[in-house]
Amino acid sequence: MTVTWEELGWERLAPGVGRCRLPGWDCTVGLVLGAGTALMVDAGSSPAEGERLRTAAQRLAGHGVTHLALTHPHFDHVFGAAALTGAETYAAVGIDAVFAYEREELRQDAVRNGLPAPDADEAVAALSAPRHLVSGEWTLDLGDGRQALLANVGPGHTAHDLAVLVPGTPEIVFCGDLVEESGEPQAGPDAVPSRWPDALDRLLALGGEDALYVPGHGAVVDAAFVRRQRDELAARFGVS
Repeated sequence: MTVTWEELGWERLAPGVGRCRLPGWDCTVGLVLGAGTALMVDAGSSPAEGERLRTAAQRLAGHGVTHLALTHPHFDHVFGAAALTGAETYAAVGIDAVFAYEREELRQDAVRNGLPAPDADEAVAALSAPRHLVSGEWTLDLGDGRQALLANVGPGHTAHDLAVLVPGTPEIVFCGDLVEESGEPQAGPDAVPSRWPDALDRLLALGGEDALYVPGHGAVVDAAFVRRQRDELAARFGVS
C-alpha cells in the first residue's frame, strides 16, 4: 500500500525529496529517493531512533536505505547510524578521526544533553568510520536522472561540515547545523567561528537565490535567511 510523506510525519519538499523533524532536539533528517536508491541525510540521535527512521524510509522508498550522508559529527545527527549498516556512508574528511579518538567526548555530550546513558553507550559502541570521506565535492548518481551533490563546505559549526545539494526545481540544500532556524546557531568547543561565514557563503553559492535551505534544526528557510545568519555570525565572532 502506498504511503505518503505526511502520513508518516515527514515534510515533502519536492518530488522524491523530504525531511523529518525529530522530537527532542528538533533535529532534521532528510531523504532523497532515486531509482532503487534512497539517500538519508543524517541518522538521528540513537540506534532506536535510527531504526524508526530506517523503517519510515523503507516504507516511502519501497526498499532499504542505500546511502547515508552525515552532515557533521554531533550525537543528535550520527548516533542512529548503527541502524543503517547496509548503507554506503559519506561524511566530510576528518570525521573518521573523531569517531576513532573522540568517542568518549561524543558520549559525554549526548548524556549532558539528555540522552539516556545506556542509549549513548550503545551508540558509541556501534560507531564506525564512514566508508567514503569527502574532501571537496562528490556527486552521487541515484538513478533515473536523480543526483545529489555532497560538498565539504566547512569548517564552521564543526571542523567537518558536509552539505547535500539536490538539484531540481526548486533546488534543495541540506545544511546540517551550519544553519539553524529554531534558535541561535550553536558554537561549541569544536566550532571554527572564524571560518563559519565563509562556509555559509559556499552554501549560498551552492544553492543559489531560489533554493530551499534545510537547517539542521528548525523550519526550511530561503537564501535571504541564510545571508542574514551569515552576517549575524560574522558580527558575533568579529570576522568579515
